[in-house]
Amino acid sequence: MPPDTLTPVERSERMARIRGKDTGPERRVRRLLTALGFRYRLQYPKLAGRPDIAFPGRRKVIWVHGCFWHRHLDCALARLPKSRLDFWKPKLEENRSRDLRNQAAVHAAGWDALVVWECELSDEAAVAARLRNFLDGDAAVS
Repeated sequence: MPPDTLTPVERSERMARIRGKDTGPERRVRRLLTALGFRYRLQYPKLAGRPDIAFPGRRKVIWVHGCFWHRHLDCALARLPKSRLDFWKPKLEENRSRDLRNQAAVHAAGWDALVVWECELSDEAAVAARLRNFLDGDAAVS
């Protein structure tokens, strides 16, 4: 494995800048929802996993996932790092497992859930159509 190009302090500073909420992709989805005329709640604490966006009256939630952090299958953005695989692989796989557990818990509570992946936002018109279909339709769209 090639050595890290950053010092441990530089790597720590870079990792500390990564947010868990109010990310760029999340803000883009919220802008689309607002343009479509939907009102929502953020980081809904009453459900497992604190979904990024919730519509309590509709009993629907949306998670906006980064492809790398949440292991989007068959996505180029979800590649594994080249170094420290013994650290990264279990960490990222646990993120994916936790996401699946949270989605199952939300469904068990009688809510519908939609996951919007970071890479999908390259076609905002398609994402907007999915959002409208999910929120106006009767069935869950994952």
